[in-house]
Amino acid sequence: MQTSPPLNAQQLAAFSSFAQTLADQVRPLSRQWFRHPLTVETKADESPVTRADREVEEALRAAIAREYPDHGIFGEEYGASHAEAEWVWSLDPIDGTRAFISGNPLWGTLLGLLHRGRPVLGLIDIPMMAERWLGVVGSPARLNGEPCRARQCTGLDQAILYATSPDIFQGADLDAFEALARSVRMRRYGGDCYSYGLLASGHVDLVVEAGLQPYDYLALMPVIEGAGGVITDWSGQPLGLASQGRVIAAATPQLHREAMRMLGAAVT
Repeated sequence: MQTSPPLNAQQLAAFSSFAQTLADQVRPLSRQWFRHPLTVETKADESPVTRADREVEEALRAAIAREYPDHGIFGEEYGASHAEAEWVWSLDPIDGTRAFISGNPLWGTLLGLLHRGRPVLGLIDIPMMAERWLGVVGSPARLNGEPCRARQCTGLDQAILYATSPDIFQGADLDAFEALARSVRMRRYGGDCYSYGLLASGHVDLVVEAGLQPYDYLALMPVIEGAGGVITDWSGQPLGLASQGRVIAAATPQLHREAMRMLGAAVT
C-alpha cells in the first residue's frame, strides 16, 4: 500500500476544496440532461442507468486522475480502480436515477473520500435545488457553507421517518420496517440522498434503507456524523465496503437505539 503524509486539517481542507470543485464541474453536466429525452437502460442488478449517469462519472474520474493520480476510485457505473490505495474516492454520479428519469428534482451527486477504508469526507450535491451538504471528519457538517445540525429527537413517537421506497424492503426486512414505521410520528417516501441532507439539517429524524451499495452510503456518513447524528447498519456496526446495505441514520443516539431495537428481528 502506498504511503502519504499523516491526516491533518490542511490536507482535509485541500480535499474538501477539490470535492466542491468536482461538484461544481459536474452540476451543469447532469442538469443539461434533466427532463430531456434519454434512453434508459437496465443494468444486471435491475437498476436503471442513463447517458447522464455515465457522463458525470466519466468527468469525475478524469478530474480525480488528473489531480490525484495515486488515489483509488470506487464508482457506481465503472467499478473499482486502484481500490487498494490509501485514499479512495466513492462516486455515485446520480443518486436517485429513478427520480431523475421521472422528472423529480430530488436526485444528487455523492462524493466520498476514504482514508484506509474510513470515510473522512462526504458531499451531497443536489443540482436542481442548488443545495450542497459537506461533511469532513472533525468538523461540523455544512449546508451551502453554513453549519447545520440534526434535530434533538429522542423518541420514535416524535420522529419523522423517511425511506426511498417501500419496494426496497423484502421478507423479514419489510416486516421489521413496517413495525418501525407504525411506531413513528410520520413516515414519508422518496428523496434518495436528499433525505439524509434533510436529517443533517434538522427536518427529518430517521432514514432507514435496505439493499444499498457502498457508493450509496459512504459519502453520507461524514455528513450525518458531522451534524451530530448516527449512521450504521441495522446491527449498529460501522458501515464500510463490506456492509450488507441495511442503513439506519438517526438524529440522536437515543433514537438510533430505539430504531435498532425495532429492526432487530430482521438481523437476528
